[in-house]
Amino acid sequence: MKQASLVIDPDFTVGDIDHRLFGALAEHMGRCIYTGIFEPGHPTADEHGFRADVVDLVRELGTTLVRYPGGNFVSGYRWEDGVGPVNNRPARLDMAWQSREPNTFGLNEFHRWTELTRQQPMMAVNLGTRGVHEAADLVEYCNHPGGSALSDLRKAHGRPTPFGIKLWCLGNEMDGPWQIGHKTAYEYGRLAREAATAMKSIDPSIEVVACGSSNGNMPTFGDWEATVLSECYDETDYLSLHAYYGQGTQDLGSFLASAAHMDAFIDGVIATADHVRAKLRRRKRIQLSFDEWNVWYTDTFKGGDWAKAPRLSEDNFNVADAVVVGNMFMSLLRHADRVAVACLAQLVNVLGPIRTQPDGPAWKQTIFHPFALTAANARGQVLRNTLRSPRYETTEYGDVDLVDTVVTYDAESGQLVVFAVNRDTSEPVALHLAHRDLKCIGPGSHTVLADKDHQAMNTQADSHRVEVRTSATDPHDPRGELDVLLEPLSWSMLRLPVQRPS
Repeated sequence: MKQASLVIDPDFTVGDIDHRLFGALAEHMGRCIYTGIFEPGHPTADEHGFRADVVDLVRELGTTLVRYPGGNFVSGYRWEDGVGPVNNRPARLDMAWQSREPNTFGLNEFHRWTELTRQQPMMAVNLGTRGVHEAADLVEYCNHPGGSALSDLRKAHGRPTPFGIKLWCLGNEMDGPWQIGHKTAYEYGRLAREAATAMKSIDPSIEVVACGSSNGNMPTFGDWEATVLSECYDETDYLSLHAYYGQGTQDLGSFLASAAHMDAFIDGVIATADHVRAKLRRRKRIQLSFDEWNVWYTDTFKGGDWAKAPRLSEDNFNVADAVVVGNMFMSLLRHADRVAVACLAQLVNVLGPIRTQPDGPAWKQTIFHPFALTAANARGQVLRNTLRSPRYETTEYGDVDLVDTVVTYDAESGQLVVFAVNRDTSEPVALHLAHRDLKCIGPGSHTVLADKDHQAMNTQADSHRVEVRTSATDPHDPRGELDVLLEPLSWSMLRLPVQRPS
């Protein structure tokens, strides 16, 4: 049997885990909002039109932050359309997804929903078709306590206290030629600097995210980051990254190694940001916001009919997709010293871990499980670990580890968690764990997501086809060492109660 080994030492850390890593995107795209989050008249809908079955699943998923209203949608959005009496709100043509936007769910509803689901809002401003003035106006409406035209308008709309939104995106994917109001790097960098300055003059406590490249394969990748940050380094707190991977364009072996490419992408952005820091002789380090990431291999966007909430990119995710999503989350944790914010894209229906039917049920997709379990158990700090693994050759990424691991340790609760992926599609791998300066003080647990059918998925008709399995683990070795079998094509989570010798 193939063997891998892992050595863990709590004195060697990567960084603290930011709770904002467990975020998601809720964009006005397809059915994410309408008949996803918001469906007045649904049997479970509350007085505000929010689907209670979706609220329950979002809480179980454990997302801590939600980015809104896009995504590509934001580059043509007028925030004023989504506030005030619903009957007075105009319907608009959304140029990004060529849909009809009724604006019955807008800023006021979004903030009420984030409070209901106990999530932090992350707001994006339109720097595609609008600019500095409109961005500052939105901050005033949301965050100024009162005594000005827009803050008093918020009060008139039924919200006497400020929303207090602290995290703001300066547009979305402005490097992409598909983006409404696409800019060159220099144009966008200047605009981002001016917008950030105006927004922070209204509320100095906010943090802003500048647009990085839409993905690591863009022809301008690297140059875009360097130019943008050269223009707005002092005003920017975070730089964004976006990445999607899919079986539709890759062989299975390469697809399962997507996190290796994600690691390299993150490392490249860090290197570029630090190069600009050195060039400008600044002390501040730019942190990263990986605010769109997921598996995406079916693009059903056709456009042209301007329908309300058309079915767009409603991928049905299988076991292999879930393993890759769990592995991508491990990549984010592995860079906890620099990646402070992350958003799975998207939350409901559109590439979502949650699926719904209009007037019907809601259910969990396969990718729900590794996200929810990581969000619930990754606490404290990420530890540096020494992994020895067999390797295999991929078509796209070359030679990569067959096993991948990341380890978190919460000193307060005494919980050590090992997340592990076996990329071998046909054989198990025996993983040996050794702890330094840690003692296991009781039995732990081993949770596994795997299936002999790699294409198995959850559907409306069979919503529990793919579930996780949990068994007890008891390290009998007095040193706390443990041997675990990683099933073929699997994502695993090992939880061990530990303490450090006094």
